[in-house]
Amino acid sequence: MSQDPHPPLLSLPDLLSLSRLGMAAAFVRCRTDPERRALVLAASASDWFDGRIARRMGWTSRWGHLADPAGDRAFVLVALASLAARGVLTPAQLALLASRDLATAASFLATRPFPRLRRVTFRARPLGKVVTSLQFLALVVATSRPRALAPVVACTAVASAAALVDYGLYFLAAARPHRGSRAAPAPTPAASGTP
Repeated sequence: MSQDPHPPLLSLPDLLSLSRLGMAAAFVRCRTDPERRALVLAASASDWFDGRIARRMGWTSRWGHLADPAGDRAFVLVALASLAARGVLTPAQLALLASRDLATAASFLATRPFPRLRRVTFRARPLGKVVTSLQFLALVVATSRPRALAPVVACTAVASAAALVDYGLYFLAAARPHRGSRAAPAPTPAASGTP
């Protein structure tokens, strides 16, 4: 479907993305693991639905491309930090589960001083969606069977490393000027969602 030239200022997909900020705050306040698990499942569902609705309605926008990963990262990082503070996750598990998000945030900040690099639009990448899905799975396992968490953490760490390599290659290709041009090429479209 083509992109709607005038999507609503805050469309349903944007509201779903932003709802994960409220869910992150609620996660910290939860008293039981079933409550935490329900919030993880709700956040995961909102992540799936926001992109699907945006594509179906043609409501994709630059704002949506920012709101979706911001909602994902806020929820996941707050939930992981909350579980680490409660002793459910070790510091090493927290670092491995959050490695993709911390590295991409650092990269984003490091590129801001360079005008040519600022023109590159970060887009969702398939490996990034895999990492986000594994992070949600890790949160479900941590709130239901914490002793079974090690393989999920290992898979997330491997996927995060692969995603970071993929992001780096994408970024370098997008930042490189075309022959005969000084402008950065337009990035290839990817599925909306979390990078």
